[in-house]
Amino acid sequence: MDQEAEVGGFVEEPMESVAFGRIAAQQAKQVIVQKVREAERSQVVDAYKDRVGTLVSGVVKRVDRNGIYVDLGGNAEGFVPRTDMIPREIVKSQDRIKAFLKEVRSEPRGPQLFLTRTAREFLIELFKLEVPEVGQGLIQILGAARDPGVRAKIAVKSLEPRVDPVGACVGMRGSRVQAVSNEIAGERVDIIPHDDNAAQFVINSMSPAEVLSIVVDEDSHSMDIAVAEDKLSQAIGRGGQNIRLASQLTGWDLNVMTESDAEAEERNRSQDAGRELQEVSWTSTKTSPRSWCRKASPPWRKWPICRSPSSPTSKSSTTRWSRNCATARATCCSRRPSPARKRSMSGMPADDLLLLEGMKPDLALALARRGVRTREDLADQAVDDLLDIEGLTSEEAGKLIMKAREIWFEAGRA
Repeated sequence: MDQEAEVGGFVEEPMESVAFGRIAAQQAKQVIVQKVREAERSQVVDAYKDRVGTLVSGVVKRVDRNGIYVDLGGNAEGFVPRTDMIPREIVKSQDRIKAFLKEVRSEPRGPQLFLTRTAREFLIELFKLEVPEVGQGLIQILGAARDPGVRAKIAVKSLEPRVDPVGACVGMRGSRVQAVSNEIAGERVDIIPHDDNAAQFVINSMSPAEVLSIVVDEDSHSMDIAVAEDKLSQAIGRGGQNIRLASQLTGWDLNVMTESDAEAEERNRSQDAGRELQEVSWTSTKTSPRSWCRKASPPWRKWPICRSPSSPTSKSSTTRWSRNCATARATCCSRRPSPARKRSMSGMPADDLLLLEGMKPDLALALARRGVRTREDLADQAVDDLLDIEGLTSEEAGKLIMKAREIWFEAGRA
């Protein structure tokens, strides 16, 4: 092709130029621009896909009916949908805002980085940013509940005994919590100390309302909360806001009522449980006393009661069981001998056994020889234990046992 060509050199040959029209040139330009934009969008997705679940900040580019478009820098643009915007928040172009990156989607058109300002995680990330102790891991935020733009509650716990979790999150003169509140359109934030005791945690979460008593039903995972008559509206909150946020924060179904209503409810439950306990006892004459006690236990275990330590009516801050439950279980399960039993250890039947309705003297002596010397001893027996006594039928044995057990029902009603 060229006699003067050298090794490592170039040989040029003229070619006729291709005739490009206006339309062809425009198509070539569009293809090139499209490929460049696709490469840029791919770079944005690669840069932010590992940052999902973190806090991002940027400048508002524009606001329309669909939401807010935020310039995050580096050709990255985030989008806050209208449903993820704080209600009644005023946002203008060129405002600097923060948001929580909840999703990254690679799409040929439209936004790829989807942000939110209403998520509970957004509130937690703001506290991590404003409170150094949270960022350092000295304080844990164990949960949050929000009514965006109005009110929120967060549960905090200190991993360092010397650090006050509530005081650290509030800051000097409320500076830290105020900074968070300003970022979320003035949303009021209640900082709740977490407690491993579920009932005490619920009491804390009801702040600022003061809880007088609380009844825990573990079967239905709910709690009945009693407050003073004049504090009922405060405990419920505007539109049920306070009780709703407390329920979301603790994970329990909460029912708030006045103290008088709570006492009436407790009486009704005690009566229903007493009837259930009596029905169980009538069908348990052929079982051992320990088995009967286990059958009688579940209805009572549903209603442990604890009092708030700050309540003026509380006697202690420890959880107490229902009075009826304590009496019934102490009667049927206690192994400590009663005074009547101590007096009857000589081998003769005690007076309470001799005076039992339907008891005969010779039968009482026969029972005493078997070690059944008191009414309480007889109540602990089953029908099968007495069938080998001469002249005693199963029907008579059952009646005597149930007569002896009447003291349990009287203690339960007390």
